[in-house]
Amino acid sequence: MQAIFVQFKCRPGTAYTVADDLVESVEEISEIYSTSGQYDLLAKFYLEAGRDIGHFVTEKLQTVDGVVDTFTTVAFKAFGRG
Repeated sequence: MQAIFVQFKCRPGTAYTVADDLVESVEEISEIYSTSGQYDLLAKFYLEAGRDIGHFVTEKLQTVDGVVDTFTTVAFKAFGRG
């Protein structure tokens, strides 16, 4: 599995609705947070190895009503205890 993190900029007043819509409609989502700064939401997704990240983001995430912009970060390795 490949982890990607996507930040979402939403139309004013829609961030919580966008978060709810993503949780309900995108099975690859792991978690989502409301954030401060240039973007309103930060979400973590797990994609199958070899899955086209560009198509996933443009077809499944950027098309959610209320999403104005996204910024995607691909994760290479997870570090942690144990």
